[in-house]
Amino acid sequence: MLFPTTAFALFYAAVLLLWWTVPARWSVARKSLLLGANLFFYAWWSWRFALLLLASAFLNQAFARAIARRDDPASRVRLVRLGVAANLALLAFFKYAAFLVMDVLSPVAAAVCRAIGPEALSAFVDFQTDRSIPFVQSIVLPIGISFYTFQAVAYLVDVGRGVCRPARAAIDFANYLAFFPKLCAGPIARPAELLPQMEEPPRDGSRVDAGRALWLVVFGLFKKTVLANFLAERLVDPFFSHAASAGAWDALLGAWGYSVQLYLDFSAYADMAVGLSLLLGFALPVNFDAPYFSSTLQEFWRRWHISLSSWLRDYLYIPLGGSRRGPARTQLNLFLTMLLGGLWHGAGWMFLLWGALHGAYLAAERRVLRRLGSDRAAAPAASRLVGRIWTFHVATALWIFFRCGTGGLGLDGAREVFGAFLRPGLPSILFSWKAVAILAAGFLCQFSDAARPRALWDRLGRLPAPALGALAALALAIVLGLGPSGVPAFIYFQF
Repeated sequence: MLFPTTAFALFYAAVLLLWWTVPARWSVARKSLLLGANLFFYAWWSWRFALLLLASAFLNQAFARAIARRDDPASRVRLVRLGVAANLALLAFFKYAAFLVMDVLSPVAAAVCRAIGPEALSAFVDFQTDRSIPFVQSIVLPIGISFYTFQAVAYLVDVGRGVCRPARAAIDFANYLAFFPKLCAGPIARPAELLPQMEEPPRDGSRVDAGRALWLVVFGLFKKTVLANFLAERLVDPFFSHAASAGAWDALLGAWGYSVQLYLDFSAYADMAVGLSLLLGFALPVNFDAPYFSSTLQEFWRRWHISLSSWLRDYLYIPLGGSRRGPARTQLNLFLTMLLGGLWHGAGWMFLLWGALHGAYLAAERRVLRRLGSDRAAAPAASRLVGRIWTFHVATALWIFFRCGTGGLGLDGAREVFGAFLRPGLPSILFSWKAVAILAAGFLCQFSDAARPRALWDRLGRLPAPALGALAALALAIVLGLGPSGVPAFIYFQF
């Protein structure tokens, strides 16, 4: 069930009405209502995977309670490792089994059988046809499994570290894990951020920051349905589909377009997730903070998909040793963290390559900045501007590998895309002033990230409820009128 659809609008309106109608003193009824809404939202796509999500919630809650009961630190660590392994095993089966069988094991087995002889190779081909391919085709990736798995892992690790206690009731943790606004594509809310809100749900709808909530929903919808979709249809898809015959100017427009489209698409979902949660009285963490204004790639990852970047830092980079074991080990830890971060984004060689290139660049960047001993915040404005332009283009170049991974183009597709930059003499087919204006508008949307529009939210919040509702309805009608007839899925839904 996608956010910008009539089905979701009806579902959300019903949930919102019931949520604030049920008396606050009926705590169990309200929590049950929320859990029912969460499961219904997920079951709209697959009731089987909704049951899997519920089973995961109760299993992790059982692990957390068992961990908290242990006084022996070694016993706690063993239980944490067992619980984390169970979560990652489930994720690995759905997300990586097909990749492991078809892209890793099958080529090796084929080479071995080819060396043995024709009969062995024929038997391998029959096995592939009869067993391997049907097995791979039977695996369906549950939407959002990467996000809720990381939340479950954070919960078990934090309980083991003593950072948080287990949820008071299983229903509270189930609502934390399955909360529908952030279920499919984040933000990855930490237990300390969201779990207390599930244990003590908001009681008074008059305290909701309605101005901020409606701004985030409407502006997020605008970014997705108007700007991101325009860039996808007019620049990105046409270029990546015909990169072999494109020239340098179209390559530049297509690459810029994809960088901005990806930001608009993903930040739009995060905005709407935060806004929809706020209308229900729940606060989710900010997930974007003008990432393309960064002057280094390290700063970029502090601003892009913040909930994932901080998760990788706290649950992977720091446990690996962080920056505590010398420069060489720090660079290795950065590389490994981004390599695994690339694998998290998708099961494929292109995602591993994308993560490896990020890790290698971050390690080199850290080494260079360490030698220079420069403070980027105190650097001259011109130096910061050059750094921002450079970092945006580094991120854009690396996004090409990401796009070739999600689009199934592979390494050959990436070669075609980069090859287009070497053909400066060809005229541009994609250029139009409207496309350039939309591209610039999408880039400038970063000024709306984090708390920058706070003054506007506050003004909207001071309007009478009928006026605010009418204004929101008018804005939604305009946005939906400008957008296409059908809304493509959010890019990060497939992760």
